[in-house]
Amino acid sequence: MESGTLALTNLTGEFDLQSTVESGQSYLWRREDGRMYEQTPTYGGDAWYYTVLPRDGDPAVVRVRQTDGHLEWESQFDAEDTLIHLLRLDDDLPAIFEEIPDDPLVTAAYDAYKGMRLVRDPPFQTLISFICSAQMRVARIHDMQLGLARTYGEKIEFDGKTYHAFPTPKALAQASEAELRDLNLGYRAPYVKRSAELVADGVAAPEDAVGLDHEAARDELKTFVGVGDKVADCILLFSLGYLEAVPLDTWIQSAIADHYPDCEKGNYRDTSRAIRAQFGGKYAGYAQTYVFHYLRTGGDA
Repeated sequence: MESGTLALTNLTGEFDLQSTVESGQSYLWRREDGRMYEQTPTYGGDAWYYTVLPRDGDPAVVRVRQTDGHLEWESQFDAEDTLIHLLRLDDDLPAIFEEIPDDPLVTAAYDAYKGMRLVRDPPFQTLISFICSAQMRVARIHDMQLGLARTYGEKIEFDGKTYHAFPTPKALAQASEAELRDLNLGYRAPYVKRSAELVADGVAAPEDAVGLDHEAARDELKTFVGVGDKVADCILLFSLGYLEAVPLDTWIQSAIADHYPDCEKGNYRDTSRAIRAQFGGKYAGYAQTYVFHYLRTGGDA
């Protein structure tokens, strides 16, 4: 086992691990104590978290916790650069928020969850987890992904424990709709199966969207079954690096109704453009994620 520490004082801006991985932007991290999404507010904790990553054909476990100004990590490989990538520790957080216009709601959210960063999750896993997200609470979405991993994912032995990788496209493509429904996917089961088939057969991949402008990339991701505008924006924001994407979920729609009524344009595309502009464009997805997490956990500006 390899291990190490990252000094948070070396980052540009603050960092908070718990809010980063328990803010509804990722369903691919787990708490070692099994208490994911149990606490509110989700901020400032020192629990161990882990994820299982595809790596050179063999899945690998990465464990991390935040304590005393450091990130401690353990893995089968030197995971420092991987953690910097996954948790966007290379983002200049103060500079990002300098680009976001002054706004009472965004400021309240930032003050409440200072140091929360966006994630860069693996694309296929992000595709499947957000297909499962429709009309679901974050804890239920997380449990669905855990069920998929335990049922169809490869087992990995690490440090005396058994972990489960996220299923490969082939494994999910070979699952029956009935089996997926038994894992509480409901009407999402055929969407997951068909989208996995597209990837397994080489017909499409989430990465195909990379390099297109934002709205074209969103349309590209709608090739996948069960992916509409909101899910596509989630994949773009939390996996593919489109930091301007603003998924119009229930909480952001509420924020628009209560705080930015002029941004409501009657359809997703135009409303999305308006709220992106309200949040400053380039880094609007950062503002969205802070506002989403703040409102979801009971904040009120």
